[in-house]
Amino acid sequence: MKKVMFLLAGILVATFSQAQQTDNRPPVKKIEVTGSAEIEITPDEIYLDISLREFKNKTTKVDMNTLELQLQKAVKEAGIPAGDLTIANVFGTNYDQWWTKKKKDPDFMARKQYRLKLSNLDKVNSILGGVDDEGIESVNISSYTHSKMEDYRKQVKTKALQAAKAKATYMLEAIGDNIGGVLEVQEINTDNYADVQPVAFSNARLMAADAVADPAAFKKIKVRAEVRAVFFIK
Repeated sequence: MKKVMFLLAGILVATFSQAQQTDNRPPVKKIEVTGSAEIEITPDEIYLDISLREFKNKTTKVDMNTLELQLQKAVKEAGIPAGDLTIANVFGTNYDQWWTKKKKDPDFMARKQYRLKLSNLDKVNSILGGVDDEGIESVNISSYTHSKMEDYRKQVKTKALQAAKAKATYMLEAIGDNIGGVLEVQEINTDNYADVQPVAFSNARLMAADAVADPAAFKKIKVRAEVRAVFFIK
């Protein structure tokens, strides 16, 4: 029993000594700062929704097939791959009901929405100009992004961390100290960018010439990152 008690007492003394040594260690000299960075990029993937609707030209009905052929031809003449023009929506409960109603009711005006992928808006006017004005129900930009968005994300995060290091460096130099290695890095606000920004044009029904007033003034994407960094002080 005495041996056990002596053993426990020895363990307690050793533990207390170790804790005392730990408490007596000098505090880590460190500096904590934040850094941020932001870049603006011009989208190169723009998704344009074009809604077509059948209409009557006096007594003649301009059907959906005619409007679709006009749009497809205009896209081809603009040098855009056919695969970049896809059907986004056929209005109605479902296609079968829509087609049945169209067959039963000659006055039924079908509507169909296409989605066109563009690298810029320079050719929008010429494309829409190839379709009967009355057949264009609406045009809007559903979303836009950049094909190299991941590269820009990495770039802005790197710049944010570099900004944090630069801040820590000049702050320490002001008091005669130098920055050491990094102790900790935390992302505070990253991937803060707008890759989905719907843009509707002013009128529900657009003339081709009025669709885009100034393609060069299209809104840019802001990619922003912010980090918290802790550095050792030498």
